[in-house]
Amino acid sequence: MKIFVTGASGFIGSHLVEKLVNNGHKVKALVPYNIDNNWGWIDTFEKKIKKKIEIIQGDVSDQNLVLRETKNFEIIFHLAALISIPYSYKSPRSYITTNVIGTLNILEAARVNKTKKIIITSTSEVYGSAKYIPIDEKHSLNAQSPYAASKIAADQISLSYSRSFGIPLTIIRPFNTFGPRQSQRAAIPTIIAQILMGKKVIKLGNLKSSRDFTLVEDTVNGFIKTINNKKCIGEVINLGTGSHFTIKETVNMISTIVGKKIKVIVDKKRIRPKKSEVDRLLSKNLKAKKILGWKPKYTGKKGFYRALKITINWFKNPKNLKLYKSDIYNV
Repeated sequence: MKIFVTGASGFIGSHLVEKLVNNGHKVKALVPYNIDNNWGWIDTFEKKIKKKIEIIQGDVSDQNLVLRETKNFEIIFHLAALISIPYSYKSPRSYITTNVIGTLNILEAARVNKTKKIIITSTSEVYGSAKYIPIDEKHSLNAQSPYAASKIAADQISLSYSRSFGIPLTIIRPFNTFGPRQSQRAAIPTIIAQILMGKKVIKLGNLKSSRDFTLVEDTVNGFIKTINNKKCIGEVINLGTGSHFTIKETVNMISTIVGKKIKVIVDKKRIRPKKSEVDRLLSKNLKAKKILGWKPKYTGKKGFYRALKITINWFKNPKNLKLYKSDIYNV
């Protein structure tokens, strides 16, 4: 199939592009424009994979570019987004431009070009702190950050296009995906990077919050399951393991795997404003199992432990570790 991917140079997007190419699909990848021709994580691909990808530099906020470049593509995977919660406090308007207007441009292009299917990427952050667990897709939406607000808006515009114009789309809602290539702004990479770079004291934010950490391999497999699935059209679907762990528990597991004792100090600048902190996220993934036939490989404590080992082993490669700056707090 001919598949267009936005956010292709990022964490989840790069893994998805790699999987799509390996599965024999023809992929056009949209990556941010820069004068250095930097393609993000795609630059790290093997040559035999990279040469099969058509790269387009630009931005989803560019309506004309999106309309032009998505023409004649059967499927669009829309992953492009600003995702840092702390940065959304500093630059909320940019989140509206990229996450909301960018999504609108994708939807309008799909309507005009009669795209066969769109996969919109949401986030578990749209639920806010859980009112009940596990969280199913009927859980109320609660924007506790400008980032979450922008993603709720993008989801609702997407559903409106589905209902108003019959756009064949699915909203995939991943729960705290982690793994190789993830930005250091996230908890697990910053813990691993600080430890492997020899820090005996590491700085973190809220240690009590809990998350449903899902290995990127499982998340990408969930996206792949949507390609030939007609039942998922018009649906919102959670992708999570159904298990959750606190940041403190996660630190202890990583410390055990690495074999180093560490001291953790709470860095106040890494703590969200009180009403913006999402205390716990735990997915109910029954819908994904039923509609997509998706089943995560890395579940429960043992599964999480194995997934952490995979991630840590990737970071142990000096070529990968040198890309991370443990002394800098990435917002």
